[in-house]
Amino acid sequence: MVVRSSLPDAELDRLFRALADATRRDIVARLLSDEPASVTALASHYAMSFAAVQKHVAVLEEAGLVTKHPQGREKLVRGNPERLAQARALLTRLEQHWVSRVRQLDAILAEPHPPKMAVGGRSQYFMTGPAGEIAYGWFRFVAIEPLRRIEVEDGFGDPAGDPNPAMPTMRITFHFEGTPTGARFRSVTTFPSVEAMEQLVQMGMMEGMRSAMGQIDAVLADLASFAASRGTESQLLSDTQVRVSRVIRGSAAQVWRAHHEPALLQRWLLGPDGWTMPVCEVATEVGQRYRYEWANTAGSQRFGFEGELLESAAPYRAVTTEQMIGTDGPATRNELTLTPVQGGTLMSLLITYPNKELRDMILGTGMTTGMEASYVRLEREVLGAPLAVTG
Repeated sequence: MVVRSSLPDAELDRLFRALADATRRDIVARLLSDEPASVTALASHYAMSFAAVQKHVAVLEEAGLVTKHPQGREKLVRGNPERLAQARALLTRLEQHWVSRVRQLDAILAEPHPPKMAVGGRSQYFMTGPAGEIAYGWFRFVAIEPLRRIEVEDGFGDPAGDPNPAMPTMRITFHFEGTPTGARFRSVTTFPSVEAMEQLVQMGMMEGMRSAMGQIDAVLADLASFAASRGTESQLLSDTQVRVSRVIRGSAAQVWRAHHEPALLQRWLLGPDGWTMPVCEVATEVGQRYRYEWANTAGSQRFGFEGELLESAAPYRAVTTEQMIGTDGPATRNELTLTPVQGGTLMSLLITYPNKELRDMILGTGMTTGMEASYVRLEREVLGAPLAVTG
């Protein structure tokens, strides 16, 4: 997600890079609450050298957050409240957007069927090794017996997802069996030849499978913890990825429909009081673009987001890009997953940012708190008065 600002991108980068350091933020706070001070006076507050404080002040000056004014032999440093107000306005816009993400979600449909993977469907993936090496692969679903068996072709690929003809393709069958204390999982791999099997075993296939299977319990426990807490939670997955999760009372189909029907979106995706959604163009097919715009009732403010639908598997998964209208910066990638769980639907939103700085800036707006407030309002005000089912 990229947010519109009155500042050029280069100035915006300098502004938030300057504010990213705790010492520099403290210097700005002191100068805005107290009288102007010399660098010598400022240095007395910090356990660092005069030269280090001088460098911090230079960074703040370059970002326009402070100015220097000669007074005798010294130069006094003053805070620049106007530049700080520009940063605050941008962060406020971000907060408004995330608070608006979920407001009055309401829709009632029949309970959905359990999620199914389609025979003939493909899945691409990649794995990252301890030294940063990347291995690409793919699945093709051959047979599916819900809750009992999944059979796939599994092969090596390239970054574009195309099969690598120089490497063998295997057939793997995953078996699932219930037991009194849990479930038994069994995986059977069939190789095209003995030579292919020996090649992959030498590459560390057995060790890799043992490591992967050993993580299943932890993954299931992680999913259960989100379902149990019911509150909106965010997890930092990497320098550029955040997962936001929340259990919502209602079926996956209800949540999906409310996210993909314009008439419903315009009823709940409204943001703070006093805002409307005059433009709601929904992407329904992969490759289509969507466009959402909001305006306050006074007509003095307007903003919007647009992007492309990259993947769609109703009513359980949608992947989109997202970028603020009128900006040229990189977009985020948003992966929405809806999973039926006891008591409702687990909504997981995996957000991939272009860089760590933007990730931290958006999280710093209180995004998770705002989303939780919206979900609480949803369950209190909407689910008690559902819409009639149509169609």
